[in-house]
Amino acid sequence: MEDRVSISISDGIADVRLVRADKMNALDAAMFEALVAATARLSNEKGLRVVVLSGEGRAFCAGLDMGRFAAMKEKGGNGVPGGENRDLTARTHGKANFAQQAVWGWRQLPVPVIAAVHGVAFGGGFQLALGADMRFLSPEARMSIMEIKWGLVPDMAGTPILASLVRDDILRELTYTGRIFSAQEAQSYGLATRICDDPRATAFEVAREIAGKSPDAIRAAKRMLNNLSVDPGPALLAESVEQQKLIGSANQTESVRANLDKRAPKFVDVG
Repeated sequence: MEDRVSISISDGIADVRLVRADKMNALDAAMFEALVAATARLSNEKGLRVVVLSGEGRAFCAGLDMGRFAAMKEKGGNGVPGGENRDLTARTHGKANFAQQAVWGWRQLPVPVIAAVHGVAFGGGFQLALGADMRFLSPEARMSIMEIKWGLVPDMAGTPILASLVRDDILRELTYTGRIFSAQEAQSYGLATRICDDPRATAFEVAREIAGKSPDAIRAAKRMLNNLSVDPGPALLAESVEQQKLIGSANQTESVRANLDKRAPKFVDVG
């Protein structure tokens, strides 16, 4: 875990860092395992009051590791860490599957989570930021619901979270196009809590403020606010069902191959 995610705790504040800086903190099998393990550990951490989640190096998280797409180009499969035959519809963590838990686990933690985002947060990296209670972005940060580029849909718990944050038409446009958008656009859409010159430093300022409040009241507030949302179960399952239909299909494989070959895709008509 330590070669993908580091955790240090001081004065009730957990400093959680993605440390795969040489790969822009991309999501490989080990990173998924580390993220799920991190939330499992923190959920049982006594005295925990706040979590700050950030990435080392040039980016918060660049999304799914390109090596997975290269494997999909050559051999097909689903690109999901842990094996080519993983059943995405299996609920391995309550209402979530394994990949969803890498994001949903932060929403489930009993204390607030602040994501400090710089560089890029693409695809699964963007969904990871969505798992936090708040998102502090650097002015140059860029984001994308990039799954459509690879012939996929977002399936790491981002869909039910996004539905509670942005207008339906904005969500559809970003999902259908995979367009990269700026921190300023993210704030206008309701996806950025703040834009800060140093989002990590600002996140720790806010974390210290929260840590100074009654821990009972803070945890009660998070439970209360989480319960305002509609039951995420059907949306989480729908993500998995739709992704399961897509992975390995002719058009999904063609999306991967065309992008890696830097050419226009040649899709087969459906419907």
